Amino acid sequence: QVQLVESGGGLVQAGGSLRLSCAASGSTVSISVMGWYRQAPGKQRELVAVIRRAGSINYADFVKGRFTISRDNAKNTVYLQMNSLKPEDTAVYYCSAVAGTVYWGQGTQVTVSS
Repeated sequence: QVQLVESGGGLVQAGGSLRLSCAASGSTVSISVMGWYRQAPGKQRELVAVIRRAGSINYADFVKGRFTISRDNAKNTVYLQMNSLKPEDTAVYYCSAVAGTVYWGQGTQVTVSS
C-alpha cells in the first residue's frame, strides 16, 4: 500500500506560479513512476507530467516549457513547479504513484484567475 498526500494548491493570478508537492509513504520502495494529473470541472482527468525512478520524464504538450516535475527519491516526494499559469490550468491536481497498481492522492485545487 502507498499513501499520497498533496500540498501547495491555491489561488493565483494568471502569469503567476505555484509549487505542488506530493509525499509518498508506505511501500515506497515499490514505486516505479510518480506523476501529476488534473481534472477540470466537466472534463476527464488528464496527464500533466510523470517521472520515473530512473529519472525519465514526460510532459503533456500543454504544459511544456511552463511546468517542471522533479522527484526526491530520498524523501519519496514529487514536485510540480508551475510557472506562467493560465486560467485554463484551473483544475484539481492529483498525484499518482505506480507500485504494482496505481495509487492516487486526494487532490489539491489550483485556481488561476484572469
